[in-house]
Amino acid sequence: MRKLFRAAAAALAALAALAGAGCSPGGARAGEDTPAAGDGLRVVATTTMLGDLASVLGGEYISAETLMGEGVDPHTYQASAGDLRRLRSADMILVNGLGLEGRMSDVFRGLEGEKTVVAAGDAIGEDSLRYIGGLPDPHIWFSVPLWKEAAEHVSSELASLDPENAEGYAALLEDYLSEIDELDGYIRERTAELPPERRVLVTAHDAFGYFGAEYGFEVRGIQGMNTSAEAGTAEISALADMIAERGVRAVFVETSVPQKSAEALIAAVRSRGGTLEIGGSLYSDSLGDGEDAAYSSAFRKNIDTIVSALSGEGAAE
Repeated sequence: MRKLFRAAAAALAALAALAGAGCSPGGARAGEDTPAAGDGLRVVATTTMLGDLASVLGGEYISAETLMGEGVDPHTYQASAGDLRRLRSADMILVNGLGLEGRMSDVFRGLEGEKTVVAAGDAIGEDSLRYIGGLPDPHIWFSVPLWKEAAEHVSSELASLDPENAEGYAALLEDYLSEIDELDGYIRERTAELPPERRVLVTAHDAFGYFGAEYGFEVRGIQGMNTSAEAGTAEISALADMIAERGVRAVFVETSVPQKSAEALIAAVRSRGGTLEIGGSLYSDSLGDGEDAAYSSAFRKNIDTIVSALSGEGAAE
């Protein structure tokens, strides 16, 4: 089985020391030391996408908590002492894996012996993964068919931990798969409104590769797959050349990534006589708030924003 985490006891020991020192917890529940008490399994998820998935698939049978709040970048997130307390109180720790939570992988590995750590990325076969520079692309939620596989895996793990409610988990999974099948159809319908030559998606970082492969977009990221490394002048210059030559209309910023690289790209394109505008803000490594705290709603908002900007209608509200 694919090894998603590497052991490093030193990192776990450091967090344990922080916990003893009483440092303020971070993430989405900044004022709480442990998950809220409730009936059923306690599930602690890392990202907003996984928190939403756990809540929907677990329903009334679990209490779910998310470590990283809205707009938080999981690539650079560092676990706090409060996070460690939450993780240790959980019955299941739900992670993405595939390197997404890079700075927390040592912590997860250190907890594997005492906790059930479930990686959504384990559901995806090697042949379905994208690799960049020899590393797997962790952004699997941008392909609805792949996210269905992740959902089935998570549901199965919940049922294994709580077999008395296995039928309930199966029913919740069936409803969720139906919901995201509708989402998949909506994305394909909206994509069909764009001529193929306009399906060039330039984003703040290389998070949309699975989206492009699934729905027929050419995707270019200003930064690489991991936001911890900024784009260099040479990368921005090469991308600006392509955009100016092909008349690409828009670059998209992301809610979890600063937009200074996009602004640098816009300036570079304009210096070449091209026209490039910010087409809108996309949910990439984090969902939003309100109705956009749900995976399906956030993804619908994304495709509406993309189609509106690339068709020349302007950014979607």
